[in-house]
Amino acid sequence: MALIDQFNEFAVRFGGSVVRDGAPTVSVVRLTGAIGGVGITQRGLNLASLEVPLRRAFCRRGVNAVALVINSPGGSAVQSALIANRIRQLAEETDVPVYAFMEDVAASGGYWLACAADEIHANPMSIVGSVGVIAATFGFHELIEKIGVERRLYAQGDNKSMLDPFRPQDPEDVKRLLDLQKDIHGQFKVYVRSRRGDKLKGSDKVLFNGDVWTGEKALKKGLVDGLGEMRSVMREKLGGKVRFVPVQKQMNWLRRRLSRGISLAEGGDSWAGDLISVMEERALWSRFGL
Repeated sequence: MALIDQFNEFAVRFGGSVVRDGAPTVSVVRLTGAIGGVGITQRGLNLASLEVPLRRAFCRRGVNAVALVINSPGGSAVQSALIANRIRQLAEETDVPVYAFMEDVAASGGYWLACAADEIHANPMSIVGSVGVIAATFGFHELIEKIGVERRLYAQGDNKSMLDPFRPQDPEDVKRLLDLQKDIHGQFKVYVRSRRGDKLKGSDKVLFNGDVWTGEKALKKGLVDGLGEMRSVMREKLGGKVRFVPVQKQMNWLRRRLSRGISLAEGGDSWAGDLISVMEERALWSRFGL
């Protein structure tokens, strides 16, 4: 890495000014991991943690484009929409074009984020799509009967205990859940259609049935605009001297110390929470064989 590149990377991390040498500049934002709160520690991509790096990426003086490098199996529909909407707001306010680059997977909410870009590029082997909504739970009512446990639940509101895993499944509860999923799925489809428009090649039944494709097949269906990785594509668009400036989420010294103190105070509870978070996120990734 050239000395000026090292200086610029250091400057970006600590909020300083980037040294210009006339080369086009691309702010690079990595969107990696599950979207929304995962596990009891609520880890994952969300608007609160991405607001500052996104703003820095778009508002950096002299920036020519923002590149989103996406590697996400999805997650929260709400956080996917919030992040995508914020990207579009910043792009329109600053008049900076946005390019999305998929790595291993950009599925479900990960694809929602990609649709916030003006152009989407994927690796030929990237996993793309999964435009659908899913929910999973367990049923323990037979187990607790066998071990002699009595379930005691008190609630106000007929539907407050909907889908309680310790009670037999109620068809009415399932219908309400499916209605909610249908509404969210509909909004997902509307967003993809609004962003991709006439580029899409196929009916809703084909494109929005929750299926996934490789980047190569997704290109034929109009879900992506091209195949290639970030550096090659951006150099083709902006020239060989284009400069890539990573914009990362940073935790200041005080927050690092506080976070460490909380972790030590929690003791055994901390590792248990971390374990649950990892297991939930792994479940999301494993749907795509990763």
